[in-house]
Amino acid sequence: MKVTAEKNEKVANMIFASIYPLYLNRLEKNGRTKEELNQVIEWLTGFDQEALQALIDEKATFGTFFQKATINPNAHLIKGVVCGYRIEEIEDEFDTYKQCRRMEKLIDELAKGRKMEKILRE
Repeated sequence: MKVTAEKNEKVANMIFASIYPLYLNRLEKNGRTKEELNQVIEWLTGFDQEALQALIDEKATFGTFFQKATINPNAHLIKGVVCGYRIEEIEDEFDTYKQCRRMEKLIDELAKGRKMEKILRE
């Protein structure tokens, strides 16, 4: 599937704080923890617990969230399909959408019980 400017804009305008509890709920159902979720997010974005909580409290959009992030240099190693989109085929002009899908891929791997070292591409 192809990402469109409209799809990128829609994701960019979503509030991270409204999606974060859904991520956490999914992981906890699969025996994973909030700390593990935050570790994965920190690896991808560089946000520590304090910075992450500040973004949640200010109800930052995904657009703002990823603009403020320092994306891990190994993020390009995150490959695969999420929601019908092959991550490595998402065009760079749709960076917010691409980063969001990368984060969801990491969360999927965590939910499926993959070892943290593999998830963090070490």
